[in-house]
Order: sequence, then C-alpha cells, then structure tokens
Amino acid sequence: MKRRARGFTLLELMLAMVIGAMMVLIAHRSFAAVTEGWKRLEQYRLGHDRIMNAHRWLESTFLSLEVDRVHGSFDGQRERVSFDSWLESPDGWFERVRLTIARDNDRLVATGVPWGTVQLSADVDSVAFDYLLALGATSGWVGEWHSPVRAPLAVRMRVLQARGSRRIDTLLFLIKERG
Repeated sequence: MKRRARGFTLLELMLAMVIGAMMVLIAHRSFAAVTEGWKRLEQYRLGHDRIMNAHRWLESTFLSLEVDRVHGSFDGQRERVSFDSWLESPDGWFERVRLTIARDNDRLVATGVPWGTVQLSADVDSVAFDYLLALGATSGWVGEWHSPVRAPLAVRMRVLQARGSRRIDTLLFLIKERG
C-alpha cells in the first residue's frame, strides 16, 4: 500500500491565496471608504466652523456699532452697509473703525478692518440688506437707511449662494440701543 503524502495540493494552495487576496482587497476598500468619509466630515466641519465664526463676528460687529455726528454716520443701501464699530485689535484693544459690508465678486466681505479684509462667505450670487424702522404691528422694513445720528433697530441680510443648489440665508442682526 502506498502512503499518501501529507501536505496541500496545488489547487488548495491557489484557492487559499485567492481567498486571502480577496480579503485584503475588501479590507483595503473598506479602509479607503472610511478614510474618505472622515475627510468629507472634516471638510464639512471646517466649512460649518467658518460660517458660524462669520455669523458671530457679524453679530458682535452690529451690536457694537456707533453712530454720531462727529465720528460717523450709518449708511445702509440695498447691496451694502457702512458704519463705525468697535472691533478688537490683534493687540487686544478695542478700536473704532469704519466698516463696509458688501459683495465683492463672488464673496461677502467686510472692508475697513485694520488687519485686512474679512471674508464672511464664499460663492455669493447676491446680497440684500433691509433696515427695521420701528417695533410694533406697524413696523416696516426699508431698503435704505442714511442717518448721521441714528442706526436702525435691526438689519436683515439675505445672502443668495449658488454652491450646488441655490439657497438663501437670511440673517437678522439687532442693534444695541444707545443712551
């Protein structure tokens, strides 16, 4: 009687290698998908952080605006707004600066900032400002507000963006009462 040799046949070895290669390929694709998902999530988070930082900056800028005959007036038009506001400098001091918030090409920017232009939003098709006259049932919004002594009660800003699908963000900024 012949003794059978112990070990694997060539067919068994090839089958084991094919199964192993498929496992490695599946693991690689799974890892790549997880990595890509993580990158997309990180990009979304950074974009969301930029948007929220811009909203916080705008909110504090409108809350600290200052209007008087000596230093500066409030000049609100449909597509841009200019006013004086107290901004924190890089040195930690607050300084009064004349700001203009408007669309520049496809960006919403604030100019007049001592350390340079502040980009508030990208991919902007249009921006429209409205100004609140008074509180109450008969209150109304106007498209322009020019005054050397008073600011409106609030500013409404509508930003039309064309990133992917078109969307409109409407932001409301209250202005702190003076005196």
